[in-house]
Amino acid sequence: MLPVKEIADSLGITEDHLNYYGKYTAKLSLALLEAPPQPPRGKLVLVTAITPTSHGEGKTVVSIGLAQAITRRGRKSIVTLREPSLGPVFGVKGGATGGGRSRVLPSEQINLHFNGDIHAVTSAHNLLAAAIDSHIHHGNALRIDVDNIWWPRTIDMNDRALRHIVVGLGGKANGVPRESRFVITAASELMAILALASSRQDLRRRLNDIVIGLNVDGGIVRAGDIGATGGLLVLLNEAVMPNLVQTTEHTPAFVHAGPFANIAHGTSSVISQKIALNLADYVVNEAGFGADLGAEKYFDLVMPACGIRPACAVLIATVRALVHQGSSPADAAGANPAALRRGLPHLARHIENLRKFNVPVIVAINRFPGDREEELRTIGSFCRDRGVACAAIDVFEQGGAGALELADQVMAAADGVDLGQVRPLYDRELTLEQKIGLVAREIYGADGIHFESAARRKLAMFAAAGFGHLPVCMAKTPSSLSDNPALRNVPSGWTLTVSDAFLAAGAGFIVVLAGTVLLMPGLPRVSQASRMDVDDDGNIIGLG
Repeated sequence: MLPVKEIADSLGITEDHLNYYGKYTAKLSLALLEAPPQPPRGKLVLVTAITPTSHGEGKTVVSIGLAQAITRRGRKSIVTLREPSLGPVFGVKGGATGGGRSRVLPSEQINLHFNGDIHAVTSAHNLLAAAIDSHIHHGNALRIDVDNIWWPRTIDMNDRALRHIVVGLGGKANGVPRESRFVITAASELMAILALASSRQDLRRRLNDIVIGLNVDGGIVRAGDIGATGGLLVLLNEAVMPNLVQTTEHTPAFVHAGPFANIAHGTSSVISQKIALNLADYVVNEAGFGADLGAEKYFDLVMPACGIRPACAVLIATVRALVHQGSSPADAAGANPAALRRGLPHLARHIENLRKFNVPVIVAINRFPGDREEELRTIGSFCRDRGVACAAIDVFEQGGAGALELADQVMAAADGVDLGQVRPLYDRELTLEQKIGLVAREIYGADGIHFESAARRKLAMFAAAGFGHLPVCMAKTPSSLSDNPALRNVPSGWTLTVSDAFLAAGAGFIVVLAGTVLLMPGLPRVSQASRMDVDDDGNIIGLG
């Protein structure tokens, strides 16, 4: 690793814009947002994927490798990534800093407690929860309805026992008994707010606008009404500043904010993207899970909120994921050319979906150990037959050198795009039900939508309260295009079930739950935590 000052120097960032967190990481001053070049210097490249397997298909490693490849071509590049959540780190996936020769460093620090950002979000979220219960305990001047408090508590860990709780037990001194719940910090509205805020002033506005529930007359109660905004800002004062680190090839990386893509909007902070676009020719930005989740939410939620239009989309495909989509659960693991060919319509569906946003699409075939040349050629021929540029890459083993062809294709597409033609799927003027219907039919391929009664009542209430113009943030399984994780490939003849909805007024969207989706995951039978340890010299073992 190089000292972070040298990484900052490569971008022309001066000392007075750096707040050092040790030798290898620093926070960036928000003054870097001031006086941006017009038009912005850089172009944003959105990296997404086909529906992933449970271990992921390499969006982070490809994003890093692509940024490194662009740098090798002599152009200035920055990769913008989300901060890892401790839930997945100790759950199924493990670390989230890339791998091999395409990682962000210092990886252990980034995976664990990185500069305190996620802890700050957790603390701020729980401060607001505590302020609500304290307000009720001390007389409830706002007449908050204890049966209609929508603000949960949060923790950055997978813990299924906290999904449904009762607080206030033990007598009057301990508060008013009521039901509540925990969500994982990555699903907290505060995490979404941190990621979507464009400045400290915008952060204040969004925090003030958080709707915590209803009063006994059915009126909206906001965080600003109970005087919590200032305290939340204090806790988030440094967390709102992006983190500067480096890749294994010393390409600058901004790692900031960490909303999940299956239950939130799934991309790094708007502030980090805007600063990066001021400083680099190309900004490689990851969007979580498959293109039906992270990419759709970028175009329909993030882009309208911040004005950043992606210049092209990189769609990652792997042999492993396509074989999975083309297989039945009874098929044996391993090479399966027939299953690969049966899975190709799944790739075609994601390409078709991305084209609906009028953005150039390039397929990156991420090569895994054991992939055979004929399998890679099958995918490449399929893409070329449909007029889609594609490149086989190996950034894990080769770093940026393994994605030079992809970098050339990305830069050519981004330089030739008419950004004015890039558009969201739907207009804000549509009803909430119409927006849900468009995403369900156009992106997921649903034949119909069923609204459970509780969800329908909430959507009607949100619209009546003046929030019908907000976009919808669909929370569904990442394991299928549908809302059923068991349905593979391109499901047909199915109906999307809308089971619940939550208002995230500060973030600026309505969270819509489809099927059975959990805002608080649980640990698996054998978690990554069981594989980790620390040796006698303090070195961490098993944190991938």
